[in-house]
Amino acid sequence: MLAFAPLHTVVGAAGATVSWLADLLGPLTGGAATAAAIVLFTVAVRLLISPLTVAQVRGERRRAALAPEVRELQRRHADDPARMQSELFALYRSAGASPVAGCLPALLQAPFFLVMYRLFATSDGGTGLMGERLAGVPLGWHLGDGLSGPVVAVFGVLLAALLGLAWFSSRRAKRAAEATGTVAGAPTEGPGAAVLGRLIPLLPFTTVLVALVVPLAAVLYLVTTTAWTALEQVVLRRPQVGSADGRSESLDRNS
Repeated sequence: MLAFAPLHTVVGAAGATVSWLADLLGPLTGGAATAAAIVLFTVAVRLLISPLTVAQVRGERRRAALAPEVRELQRRHADDPARMQSELFALYRSAGASPVAGCLPALLQAPFFLVMYRLFATSDGGTGLMGERLAGVPLGWHLGDGLSGPVVAVFGVLLAALLGLAWFSSRRAKRAAEATGTVAGAPTEGPGAAVLGRLIPLLPFTTVLVALVVPLAAVLYLVTTTAWTALEQVVLRRPQVGSADGRSESLDRNS
């Protein structure tokens, strides 16, 4: 179903890129050259979409700066959820803080993940890449293909890393909800808010579930992109000077 011409062409191009990177890294990384190439490929993808990530962070800080107004609207329209939603979106629009803009970086990563999956789960990228290994485990190997000492060790380390990163991201999501008074752009009070508030912090852990069913190469992609996201959270979302009252001085509403 997924093997149509445009996707096949893109997967072929990605395979050629990964192979070129592996040849380039071979003298330094030896038998792990293809795995290292996947990591470098992932970093390149994240660098390409980094401008959107910066814009996303600016939007988050604008929403954090609006927290007092959000809480006031929640208090004022507690008995009228529809009016509260309307007022909240009007507030965000006037401040240039779209509550859905933060989804763009994640959505743009989906095609790259699909390409990486196809590259190592099928013959689209060539059998050579599918046969490459990391610590003795083929990059096209799934956990369901069988467990052995190397498989348990390699997948165990990567899954443990994903769990740690998911826990970190979950804590950050909770803090962001407390700072902005919203969860994924929705108020923390009102119909469905309690369910949404419990669901959003759990979303990072879905990456671990995905890693259980995709090939090792895709797991490497997931670990790298998730680690990059965590690094962005530390660097781009660090507390700003003068933000004690909920307002950021470094990225104002007009940036």
